[in-house]
Amino acid sequence: MSDSRSTTTARLLPGGPVADQILAEVAGEVRALRAAGVTPSLATVLVGDDDASAGYIRIKQRQAAELGFASPHVHLPASASQADLHGVLADLSADGSVHGVLVQHPVPGHLDYDRALEVLDPDKDVDGMHPVNMGRLALGLPGPLPCTPAGIEALLAYHGVPVAGREVVILGRGATLGRPLAMLLAQKRPTANAAVTVVHTGVADWPRYTRRADILVAAAGVPGIVRPEHVRPGAVVVGGGVRYEGRRLLPDVDESCAEVAGAITPRVGGVGPTTVAMLFRNAVRAARRAAGR
Repeated sequence: MSDSRSTTTARLLPGGPVADQILAEVAGEVRALRAAGVTPSLATVLVGDDDASAGYIRIKQRQAAELGFASPHVHLPASASQADLHGVLADLSADGSVHGVLVQHPVPGHLDYDRALEVLDPDKDVDGMHPVNMGRLALGLPGPLPCTPAGIEALLAYHGVPVAGREVVILGRGATLGRPLAMLLAQKRPTANAAVTVVHTGVADWPRYTRRADILVAAAGVPGIVRPEHVRPGAVVVGGGVRYEGRRLLPDVDESCAEVAGAITPRVGGVGPTTVAMLFRNAVRAARRAAGR
């Protein structure tokens, strides 16, 4: 990996072109399925009336329509019970015309998202977060992959960032990103096969680990936690963790890290687009499995 000590601005690693490539492949698979008489279907479930969540559902429904998916939608009131949500997911799991199911997160505070997810058929879990699918990932078995980790692997591969044999440090141990990404990038595959270290904010000297990384992935969900002094000059920096204030995105990686890094994902349009693309890749693969293809 090249060292960029003599430069002042890192090469940007946008996610848009990666997502476009993945979605073009998905569209081709959808066309093939429809030609064979199968209409891929991605159902969405929204509980409550949060404006941001409703907006994300609309975006995914528009993308589904553009790709040729059927996109049935279930909208439960904010007062829905755990049993109501379980009933919807049980019905969608049993519906042979539905191939993938997305439950928009977060759900209202009185509901348990993880318990609800367990009701869903794991083969229809397009987020790749069902306990069965996390187990499949841990064992290297086929199944839907968690979308953000899979998107990060695809982003690095698309931009020609060597991963195999490199030291990857992930700052964050969350179930949606840090832990599954560590398992994914440690697997024996040309776009993975890395030496992976997971560190977190509970480790007082976490910068000691991040400063030695060839590839640093910020996945802590703490705005601005990664600053230039935490990055090895010339390293690749991927901003995976974010928080939101309303619709305002607050990334883990301070923009000044571009002065030290060799390559870096942009503040907006980095990992986000690849995450959405991987959701649809999981959905079309679910449809293919259901069709015996």
